[in-house]
Amino acid sequence: MLREKLKNYNVILASGSPRRQRFFEELDLDFKIEVRAIDEVYDEKLQGSDITDYLSQLKASAFEELTEKDLLITSDTIVWKDGIAIGKPKDLNEATQMLQNLSGSMHEVITSVCFTSKTFQKTLNDTTKVWFNKLSDEEINYYLKNYQPFDKAGSYGVQEWLGYIGIERLEGSYFNVMGLPTHLVYKTLMALD
Repeated sequence: MLREKLKNYNVILASGSPRRQRFFEELDLDFKIEVRAIDEVYDEKLQGSDITDYLSQLKASAFEELTEKDLLITSDTIVWKDGIAIGKPKDLNEATQMLQNLSGSMHEVITSVCFTSKTFQKTLNDTTKVWFNKLSDEEINYYLKNYQPFDKAGSYGVQEWLGYIGIERLEGSYFNVMGLPTHLVYKTLMALD
Protein backbone atom coordinates (compact mmCIF):
# COMPACT_ATOMS: atom_id res chain seq x y z
CA MET A 1 0.00 0.00 0.00
CA LEU A 2 2.72 2.48 0.93
CA ARG A 3 4.73 1.71 -2.18
CA GLU A 4 1.80 2.81 -4.36
CA LYS A 5 0.90 5.76 -2.10
CA LEU A 6 4.46 7.13 -2.18
CA LYS A 7 5.33 6.34 -5.81
CA ASN A 8 5.84 10.06 -6.54
CA TYR A 9 8.26 10.52 -3.64
CA ASN A 10 11.96 9.76 -3.27
CA VAL A 11 11.88 8.40 0.28
CA ILE A 12 15.20 8.88 2.10
CA LEU A 13 15.77 7.10 5.39
CA ALA A 14 18.58 8.90 7.22
CA SER A 15 19.37 6.10 9.65
CA GLY A 16 22.20 3.63 10.01
CA SER A 17 20.04 1.46 12.28
CA PRO A 18 19.60 -2.03 10.81
CA ARG A 19 16.33 -2.32 12.74
CA ARG A 20 14.84 0.86 11.25
CA GLN A 21 15.99 -0.18 7.78
CA ARG A 22 14.30 -3.56 8.25
CA PHE A 23 11.08 -1.89 9.39
CA PHE A 24 11.01 0.21 6.21
CA GLU A 25 11.54 -2.91 4.10
CA GLU A 26 8.74 -4.71 5.92
CA LEU A 27 6.39 -1.73 5.50
CA ASP A 28 6.90 -2.38 1.73
CA LEU A 29 8.47 1.00 1.11
CA ASP A 30 10.81 1.92 -1.71
CA PHE A 31 13.53 3.98 -0.06
CA LYS A 32 17.21 4.77 -0.09
CA ILE A 33 19.50 5.10 2.88
CA GLU A 34 21.60 8.21 3.32
CA VAL A 35 23.26 8.94 6.63
CA ARG A 36 25.02 12.21 7.43
CA ALA A 37 27.14 12.66 10.51
CA ILE A 38 25.95 15.21 13.05
CA ASP A 39 26.99 16.04 16.57
CA GLU A 40 24.11 14.75 18.69
CA VAL A 41 24.32 17.48 21.31
CA TYR A 42 21.25 19.05 22.91
CA ASP A 43 20.46 21.61 25.60
CA GLU A 44 20.43 19.98 29.03
CA LYS A 45 17.16 21.78 29.81
CA LEU A 46 15.33 19.56 27.31
CA GLN A 47 13.32 16.73 28.87
CA GLY A 48 11.95 13.43 27.52
CA SER A 49 10.42 13.67 24.05
CA ASP A 50 11.76 17.22 23.62
CA ILE A 51 15.20 15.61 23.36
CA THR A 52 14.26 13.08 20.69
CA ASP A 53 12.16 15.65 18.77
CA TYR A 54 15.13 18.01 18.74
CA LEU A 55 17.65 15.34 17.69
CA SER A 56 15.46 13.96 14.90
CA GLN A 57 15.03 17.51 13.55
CA LEU A 58 18.77 18.16 13.95
CA LYS A 59 19.49 15.08 11.83
CA ALA A 60 17.15 16.46 9.15
CA SER A 61 18.96 19.82 9.14
CA ALA A 62 22.01 18.12 7.62
CA PHE A 63 20.00 17.76 4.36
CA GLU A 64 19.67 21.25 2.92
CA GLU A 65 19.32 20.37 -0.76
CA LEU A 66 16.06 18.41 -0.84
CA THR A 67 14.22 18.37 -4.17
CA GLU A 68 10.46 18.71 -4.69
CA LYS A 69 10.07 14.91 -4.70
CA ASP A 70 12.26 14.09 -1.70
CA LEU A 71 10.78 12.90 1.58
CA LEU A 72 13.40 12.65 4.30
CA ILE A 73 12.75 10.58 7.41
CA THR A 74 14.98 10.94 10.47
CA SER A 75 14.56 9.44 13.92
CA ASP A 76 16.02 9.28 17.41
CA THR A 77 15.41 7.02 20.41
CA ILE A 78 16.32 7.39 24.06
CA VAL A 79 15.63 5.52 27.25
CA TRP A 80 14.20 7.88 29.90
CA LYS A 81 14.45 7.01 33.59
CA ASP A 82 14.30 9.16 36.70
CA GLY A 83 14.46 12.36 34.65
CA ILE A 84 17.65 11.29 32.87
CA ALA A 85 18.15 10.42 29.18
CA ILE A 86 20.03 7.19 28.64
CA GLY A 87 21.57 6.84 25.20
CA LYS A 88 23.98 4.29 23.76
CA PRO A 89 26.77 3.03 26.01
CA LYS A 90 30.34 4.14 25.34
CA ASP A 91 31.87 0.90 26.60
CA LEU A 92 31.25 -2.34 28.50
CA ASN A 93 31.45 -0.67 31.90
CA GLU A 94 28.82 1.92 30.98
CA ALA A 95 26.59 -0.79 29.44
CA THR A 96 26.80 -2.79 32.67
CA GLN A 97 25.86 0.27 34.76
CA MET A 98 22.91 1.05 32.45
CA LEU A 99 21.45 -2.44 32.79
CA GLN A 100 21.98 -2.49 36.54
CA ASN A 101 20.09 0.82 36.69
CA LEU A 102 17.19 -0.53 34.60
CA SER A 103 17.00 -3.82 36.53
CA GLY A 104 13.91 -4.29 38.68
CA SER A 105 12.26 -1.03 37.63
CA MET A 106 10.24 0.80 34.99
CA HIS A 107 11.67 3.10 32.33
CA GLU A 108 10.31 4.74 29.21
CA VAL A 109 11.53 4.35 25.65
CA ILE A 110 10.89 7.49 23.60
CA THR A 111 11.26 7.63 19.82
CA SER A 112 10.72 10.66 17.62
CA VAL A 113 10.34 10.57 13.86
CA CYS A 114 10.75 13.67 11.71
CA PHE A 115 9.28 13.84 8.18
CA THR A 116 10.87 16.58 6.07
CA SER A 117 10.20 17.71 2.51
CA LYS A 118 11.02 20.90 0.65
CA THR A 119 7.69 22.39 1.80
CA PHE A 120 6.95 20.92 5.24
CA GLN A 121 8.36 19.32 8.36
CA LYS A 122 6.35 17.19 10.78
CA THR A 123 7.71 15.56 13.93
CA LEU A 124 5.89 12.98 16.01
CA ASN A 125 6.93 10.87 18.97
CA ASP A 126 5.82 7.82 20.88
CA THR A 127 6.51 6.61 24.42
CA THR A 128 6.45 3.03 25.67
CA LYS A 129 6.77 2.05 29.32
CA VAL A 130 8.96 -1.00 30.00
CA TRP A 131 9.14 -2.94 33.27
CA PHE A 132 12.26 -5.05 33.87
CA ASN A 133 12.50 -7.97 36.27
CA LYS A 134 15.41 -7.90 38.69
CA LEU A 135 18.46 -8.96 36.65
CA SER A 136 21.40 -10.77 38.20
CA ASP A 137 24.96 -9.65 37.48
CA GLU A 138 25.46 -13.04 35.82
CA GLU A 139 22.53 -12.41 33.44
CA ILE A 140 23.76 -8.91 32.61
CA ASN A 141 27.31 -10.12 31.96
CA TYR A 142 26.07 -13.03 29.82
CA TYR A 143 23.95 -10.72 27.71
CA LEU A 144 26.63 -8.08 27.19
CA LYS A 145 29.26 -10.70 26.32
CA ASN A 146 27.09 -12.62 23.85
CA TYR A 147 24.98 -9.84 22.29
CA GLN A 148 27.17 -6.71 22.55
CA PRO A 149 24.27 -4.23 22.37
CA PHE A 150 26.51 -1.16 22.22
CA ASP A 151 24.53 0.40 19.35
CA LYS A 152 21.29 0.42 21.35
CA ALA A 153 19.85 3.04 23.68
CA GLY A 154 19.86 1.66 27.21
CA SER A 155 22.21 -1.19 26.22
CA TYR A 156 19.51 -3.67 25.30
CA GLY A 157 17.35 -4.91 22.46
CA VAL A 158 13.79 -5.89 23.36
CA GLN A 159 13.93 -8.48 20.56
CA GLU A 160 17.05 -10.17 21.99
CA TRP A 161 17.76 -12.61 24.84
CA LEU A 162 17.61 -9.98 27.58
CA GLY A 163 14.19 -8.87 26.35
CA TYR A 164 12.97 -12.47 26.46
CA ILE A 165 14.08 -13.10 30.03
CA GLY A 166 14.09 -9.62 31.53
CA ILE A 167 11.02 -7.72 30.41
CA GLU A 168 8.06 -8.31 32.69
CA ARG A 169 5.63 -6.15 30.70
CA LEU A 170 5.23 -3.29 28.23
CA GLU A 171 2.69 -0.51 27.99
CA GLY A 172 2.64 0.90 24.48
CA SER A 173 4.24 -0.09 21.19
CA TYR A 174 6.69 -3.00 21.17
CA PHE A 175 8.14 -1.74 17.88
CA ASN A 176 8.78 1.66 19.42
CA VAL A 177 11.10 -0.06 21.90
CA MET A 178 12.93 -1.56 18.89
CA GLY A 179 13.44 1.98 17.57
CA LEU A 180 10.48 2.96 15.40
CA PRO A 181 6.77 3.49 16.17
CA THR A 182 5.77 1.76 12.92
CA HIS A 183 2.04 2.36 13.43
CA LEU A 184 2.58 6.14 13.57
CA VAL A 185 4.98 6.11 10.61
CA TYR A 186 2.45 4.20 8.52
CA LYS A 187 -0.44 6.48 9.52
CA THR A 188 1.60 9.63 8.77
CA LEU A 189 2.80 8.38 5.38
CA MET A 190 -0.69 7.25 4.36
CA ALA A 191 -2.01 10.74 5.16
CA LEU A 192 0.41 12.48 2.77
CA ASP A 193 -1.01 14.13 -0.36
